[in-house]
Amino acid sequence: MAVNPSRQTSLHCLYYWAEKNPEKVYLTQPYPDGSVADLTWKQAADQVSRMAAHINSLALPERSKIAILGKNSAHWVLSDLAIWAAGHVSVPLYPTLNGEAAGYILEHSQAKLLFLGKLDGTADGWNDIKGHIPSDLPIISLPMSPRDDTPKWLDITAEHEPATPVLPDPDTLATIAYTSGSTGRPKGVMHSFRAMMAVADGLQQMFTASSEDRMLSYLPLAHVAERAAVETQSLYFGFHLYFANTLDTFQQDLQRARPTLFFSVPRLWMKFYLGINAKLPPKKQKLLFNIPLIRSVVKKKVLKQLGLDHCRAALTGAAPLSEEIITWYRDLGLELLEVYGMTENFGYSHVSRPGQTRIGYIGVANPGVEHRIGDGGELLVKSPGMMLGYYQDDEKTREDVTPDGFLKTGDMGEITADGYLKITGRVKDLFKTSKGKYVVPVPIENRFNHPSVEAVCVAGANQPQPCLMLLLSEEVRDALAAGMNREELEQELINELDAVNEGCEAHEKVSFVVVVKEPWTMENGMLTPTMKIKRNVIEDVYNRKMDAWFEEKKKVVWEF
Repeated sequence: MAVNPSRQTSLHCLYYWAEKNPEKVYLTQPYPDGSVADLTWKQAADQVSRMAAHINSLALPERSKIAILGKNSAHWVLSDLAIWAAGHVSVPLYPTLNGEAAGYILEHSQAKLLFLGKLDGTADGWNDIKGHIPSDLPIISLPMSPRDDTPKWLDITAEHEPATPVLPDPDTLATIAYTSGSTGRPKGVMHSFRAMMAVADGLQQMFTASSEDRMLSYLPLAHVAERAAVETQSLYFGFHLYFANTLDTFQQDLQRARPTLFFSVPRLWMKFYLGINAKLPPKKQKLLFNIPLIRSVVKKKVLKQLGLDHCRAALTGAAPLSEEIITWYRDLGLELLEVYGMTENFGYSHVSRPGQTRIGYIGVANPGVEHRIGDGGELLVKSPGMMLGYYQDDEKTREDVTPDGFLKTGDMGEITADGYLKITGRVKDLFKTSKGKYVVPVPIENRFNHPSVEAVCVAGANQPQPCLMLLLSEEVRDALAAGMNREELEQELINELDAVNEGCEAHEKVSFVVVVKEPWTMENGMLTPTMKIKRNVIEDVYNRKMDAWFEEKKKVVWEF
């Protein structure tokens, strides 16, 4: 099944739904003062057309790059659409970037205009970024912008008559998505409108999404995962898109949205899991879930508490999620499906199909996707979502794409005879011990599962054996700070370590675990914007302590 010709691009989709369902609510935006505003499809299209008229009046060079900086909001999506309606190219920036990285992207992309959105300088990089925005770069402030001395979206759209939109050719450049920079400087990944719509086309063939669905947008829209799974799908299928206000109001925002489709990343699925465990300990769960008369009631209550009782399909991606956690959610009755993709193919690669999941495997190739295993066990993928190339870097494009059009993913994988994919690690994550043996950290990390542990990182390059650094959940850290005895927890961590080591070869066995003191966050650079660990940053922080930890000869080392 091909993309509907009246919905060839995201912009086509906007005007399609504005005509078909003009009074249906498209976007729901909560504000810091507690108010909530709805925008219908007709209102969204009208604002986009009016902003496009203003952009046209600026007489920017043809196909100019226009940046968007801010947390997720209704007007972030409208800005993206307005840039396209004026015939230009959008360049999203992560709100958690440091100033140097933001300045680099603005310069590298040759941005001619900046839409400045929802930022407050507390859980984002605004305080650092603001000093790196070129003084001559024009700025338009969206609602909740930290600047009040620039032209404002609402004023501009009130002053302009709607422009006739420029409906783009699907094969033209739509956006430059800069990689999250887990290693080295961000690369500008160029995507056409057609590549962006590949995810909607694939979902249309694999799922039964419709205009009656609902999603909550809270992961960074600057990342292709959220842009593909949430923004693009909402536009293609015409469903209701809700936004989160803050981390403190997240549960309230989730309850408002009652999503029927939900996309998250492993770190947040783990947080949800730990939050439930804090209120309903695993031993009590096991007891209640084994009582036939009440287990279904209890499971429904747990899903309702999570705000996911209306969710018929939930997706997890961006990093591996352990089999234990996936099984826990599926046992609750939530169909948790793994997805796999790269910035370079707009996240369109592999997915677990409803009713066809296989523990330990991501799933099978999406419609139109080809895959094979290349040199060194590296997964190679050819996708309809394939990038046009890296912006201003033809050499890197040739390096990462084979002559026959396959992307070198950097992931090691295995493909079964019936096409199921298993990711076994990152090519660049391998490290050697002092004995010259290679260790692949991801499979070991995935086996270490404890209800008090939020994230783990296996390291130990040039050491006799690997070690494992772990971050306790916020609730457990607070309990320890309040005087909780840690002896019982320490024994549980030792037991978990022993269980993990039973499945390891001799050179992979983890010598000890380190309970780290400092949380790993986006703000301190230890997590990417999609909450994956930045392995190289974490290793740099802790490498200088490795020798001393090995000398302690303990199974659990506490940093505090």
